[in-house]
Parts: sequence; structure tokens; C-alpha cells
Amino acid sequence: MYRIAMEKLLKWKQSKRRKPLIIEGARQVGKTWLMKEFGKQAYADTVYINFDSNSRMAELFASDLDTKRLIMGIELYVGRKINSENCLLIFDEVHEVPRALSSLKYFYENAPQYHIICAGSLLGIALHQGTSFPVGKVDFLKLYPLSFKEFLMATDKEQFAELLENLDFEMITSFKQTYIDALKQYYFIGGMPEAVQSFVENKDFNEVRYIQKRILEAYEQDFSKHAPNEIVPRLRMLWNSIPSQLAKENKKFIYGLIREGARAKEYETAMLWLSDCGLIHKVSRVNAVGIPLRAYEDLKAFKLFIVDVGLLSCMVGLRQRTLLDGNDLFVEFKGALTEQYVCQQLKNMEDLKICYYTNDRGSCEVDFVVDTGERIVPVEVKAEVNLRAKSLKTYYEKFSPEVSVRTSMADYKKEGWLLNLPLYAIDQIVRF
Repeated sequence: MYRIAMEKLLKWKQSKRRKPLIIEGARQVGKTWLMKEFGKQAYADTVYINFDSNSRMAELFASDLDTKRLIMGIELYVGRKINSENCLLIFDEVHEVPRALSSLKYFYENAPQYHIICAGSLLGIALHQGTSFPVGKVDFLKLYPLSFKEFLMATDKEQFAELLENLDFEMITSFKQTYIDALKQYYFIGGMPEAVQSFVENKDFNEVRYIQKRILEAYEQDFSKHAPNEIVPRLRMLWNSIPSQLAKENKKFIYGLIREGARAKEYETAMLWLSDCGLIHKVSRVNAVGIPLRAYEDLKAFKLFIVDVGLLSCMVGLRQRTLLDGNDLFVEFKGALTEQYVCQQLKNMEDLKICYYTNDRGSCEVDFVVDTGERIVPVEVKAEVNLRAKSLKTYYEKFSPEVSVRTSMADYKKEGWLLNLPLYAIDQIVRF
């Protein structure tokens, strides 16, 4: 299975300023597979250590963190010598032994010749709980579910992915039905690697749903197993409220939808926990724009999206026959799946800051505004071919952006200030 992150890992290996690498991402997005596959492709030897319930490793890292001593202990554990030149050391579920995370500082300072990659589904939480290692001693890589481009490649449509890369919109328009059909499948299947792999092998939507339900159950088990007891009920209520939040015409998160009388203060810790796990994306509001966009955020107003569009469609019980009903899929659930899809693709792009815009009166809302570091790009999301974009025009008249994007099921077209970009090509946005 092709993952764009593999190219980033190869650059990391070749970098002269290489530091130990931490891969962050939600459970089941493919971190372990990616690390092992990278080891196979790029190194003569791979040493894989899982820290979950590993008492021997916990003991090794419990005393002093001298790197020579640690390497000797790992060699004794795996039964072979470690060649620092061409061996990848993988520390999986590393949050289970916080001192192993702390040791990365010493590997960077005293033994930079070792190639070390770490991952763990609850790493974000471990980092926020004050696990001791200084910022600047490690590199980070965020891993998300498969993007639509990766989904195309996984389902034997490499040439269609290539057309998008080449921006050959004349050819793309000729084959747009293939892209639309693939996009419908992606809305249902999403990008969780196990669900995609199952679909590739068996073409069975029922099996995909079974896998998604199992993943959602595993997330809920994580709540009970790893979260502080006092926030577990709030975690569940907040997590399960997200589909109904997104079903609203105005998708701004409202605490009262979790339960009557709910207040922000009660749910802040639960929301941070879900965010640290990589299970939700918090998109804040801005009512003015400028670079950097972060300076204009209103942290009290936001939308919440979840990690994967396929899991969202599973949570709302979207039926597979909807795939056969023309474009109904794109308007069912009030376009929430479409907005979730666009958010997910934007999140897959490196170094983008994503917010949404409303004016002070609330009469104008733009679904996303994207800070590329060089310019701010407004993005209006339409679920089908309906091309009215009143809010986008109001935004344009106020801020005069260089590029304004409307993404929908309509064909590619550049008309004056407005770029019509098909939903299936949204990952090309920064190239415009």
C-alpha cells in the first residue's frame, strides 16, 4: 500500500540533521506497518521493540539512560548486534515507558549515529503530560488515514492519481465519472488502512463496515482503559455528539447538543484528550484574516471533525445502497460528509493552518480558510453541483484574496477571481 509518508521517511534518513523521529497519529492509521515497511525498504536490518506490557524494556529504561548501556541491553534482548550504519530501531507504543521517550534526548546528543523511530497511539497524551524530553531534540511526523490520492493508488487507479498530479484537467474531465465513483466509495470506506485493504481484496462493503465498527469499539475501549476515570463519561458523550453537530446547517460546535445545560469548562479536558489522541480535528473560527492566521483565531468558536470520513459514515449508519443512488450521497447528511472529507484532505497537507470564517453578524460563513504561509485561501465547500457561493463573494469583496476556491462536483474552471476545483482534486489546492 502506497503511503506518501514513506517519501518523508526517506528524506529523514538522508538528512544530515537527522534526529530521533516521533510518528504521531490515531490508533489504526498504519503507524506500525509504515515503520516496519520503511525498515524493510531502506535498511539492511530492523530492530522492532513493542513497549506495551514489556517489563524487560521497562526495567532497562528505568535506571540511567546511558546510550551505550541501552544499546547493549537492546542487543541482549533481540539476540544480535546492532549496526548503527544500516539498522532501523523502532520503538512502538513508546508512551507505555515514558523514560524511553526521555532517552531520545541522549540518543540525539550522545549517539546521533543511530536511526530511531518511535510511535504510539496515545503519544500525544504522553507528551502533554510532561514526559521529560526537550523540544528540539526530536523530529515529528503526523500520520493520518489514507488521503483520497492514496486511496486511488490502493484501488489500482494510479494513472488517475497521476492525472491529478499533472493537473491535466482536460483529461480529468473526460474521466470524471471514474473520479466521482471512487469518491463515493471513499466517503463510505474512508482511509483507515485495514478497511481499504479489505475492500481492495474482497470488494465487500459489509466487511468494511464490520472493520469500522471494530475500530470505533477499540476507540471507546481506549477511553475506559487510558483516560482519567472522571472524564470517561464526558469523552463518550462528546465523541458521540460529533455526527449531530456536523448535521446542523451551521456546524459550529454547541455544548448544549452534548446534553442540556452542558458548559465548555466541563468538556475542555475531554476535548483535549480526543485531540491529543488524534481522534478529532478542531477547526477554529476567524472573523478577520491575515498572516499568520493563528493570530486571528477565536478559540471559543470552532467546528469538530473526526479522524476519518469512513468512520463518520459508519457512526451515522450510512447505507451502502446510497452509493448507487446517483449523487444522493453527497447531499445526504446535509453535506457533512463532504465537509469532513475536505477537512481530512487539507489536514493531510503539510504546514497548512486551517480555520473557518464568519463575519461578526454571522451573515457570511466560508467553510475553510487556509494559511499556506504565503497567502490566505478561502475555500467554499459544495456537496454537489450547486454553484451559488454568496458568502465567498462577500468574503472576496471584503478581503480581495489572490485565489478563492469553490470545491464541488462541478468541473474545473477558472473564472476571474474564482477557481472551481472538483472535490476529487482538492489536494491540489496549494499548487494554485
